[in-house]
Amino acid sequence: MLRSRRNPFIQTKSVSLELTQEIISLEPGRLVSPLISNIMQPSPSLHTPSPTSFTSAGPHHEDWNILSMSDVRNTEKASEEWKLPEIVSAVKETMKTASSASVRIAVTGDSGNGMSSFINALRRIGQEEEDSAPTGVVRTTQKPTLYHSSDMPNVELWDLPGTGAATQSLETYLEEIQFSKYDLFIIIASEQFSMNLVKLAKIIQGQGKRFYVVWTKLDRDLSTQVVSKEQLLQDIQENIRVALQNEGVYEPIIFLVSNFDPFLHGFPELRKSLCREVSDIRYHEPQQNLSDTYGKIINDKAITFWRQTGSESFQDSFGIQNADDLEEFLNACHSFFGLDDESLQEVAQSMGKPMEEYKAIMKSQDLHTVLSGDWVLSWTNCNTDTCLYSVLNRIPFVGYASFSYLRGWNQWRLLDKVAKDTNTILKKVLTDAAI
Repeated sequence: MLRSRRNPFIQTKSVSLELTQEIISLEPGRLVSPLISNIMQPSPSLHTPSPTSFTSAGPHHEDWNILSMSDVRNTEKASEEWKLPEIVSAVKETMKTASSASVRIAVTGDSGNGMSSFINALRRIGQEEEDSAPTGVVRTTQKPTLYHSSDMPNVELWDLPGTGAATQSLETYLEEIQFSKYDLFIIIASEQFSMNLVKLAKIIQGQGKRFYVVWTKLDRDLSTQVVSKEQLLQDIQENIRVALQNEGVYEPIIFLVSNFDPFLHGFPELRKSLCREVSDIRYHEPQQNLSDTYGKIINDKAITFWRQTGSESFQDSFGIQNADDLEEFLNACHSFFGLDDESLQEVAQSMGKPMEEYKAIMKSQDLHTVLSGDWVLSWTNCNTDTCLYSVLNRIPFVGYASFSYLRGWNQWRLLDKVAKDTNTILKKVLTDAAI
């Protein structure tokens, strides 16, 4: 017959303060490394609060700019029943979509700074060519205009209208250009780095967006220089940095170029940097978004799992014969998160990797591996004839509560390790899928 029990973290018999202090002198907060996002922090008391003390992860995505909402829905759909092979399949599909997704680069700045001329120079085409951006001494771009470059496939270059001179119009300007839809901003400056541009950079940084500052009329500056070229370049960059730092914007990426010399000065390095940035936006950001999403989902799944432990239905679901057997509990955790051998084999085949490559990064492969790497868990394992077990068994009115507490404590640690292994394997899948 199955031995039914209640979760000792929900209800335990009271014990003496002396015993409580003796057990808790081990400082549980240090013994149990927190599960992802700190959802598993046991209270320093045997009267541990119910699972309502876990923190719900809430929404599983905040910024999926490079991914479509269908990618988001596929990701969350695959997570509903938490079947690891299906999740891996969804991850591969999502990363495949991301690899060819369009990256939107917005070119902006004060009117007259040469944004359109810069786009032509970046595309290595002359202003007289048919599909070049129109240029002039007055504001020529009246609305966001899309251009493409053969050097950067699937990259959208958006020539935005100039910001104008009035700082109070900046908020309206950002609304008009649909600020949120762009992945990277290139702020064009010449002659001076105006307060408008400083405020614009601060807003971009505050929204977690990437931006470059490009000074476009270096040819004119060099023709009128009164100091050495090296000093001139240093002065321009320093003036921009100081203007930004005064408003709390630090470490800007600055390039000094001439729109008339698209192969000289800072242009070659700018193109290289843009290529790296585009690749990073396509791969790193979706990877990070998916990693954060699955980390939160894993937390929620761990909460769900923990609330079920101790019930007969839980034992029946996972075929647990002995509620005190940590190996059976560990196997249940593996089965719940999809880290059992059958699921891992499917994952490995899907990724074209040997299963051992995924098993090798697991710290919860089996109970022996766990106990050999966790002396606290090994010492407090009530399945073994430990010194602690023998001592507590001789203390009147203490044995049952102590064993219940230690059993729950050990199960908590096992769940923590399995959840972290799940997160580790998914991160490896994300990395492998982007290669």
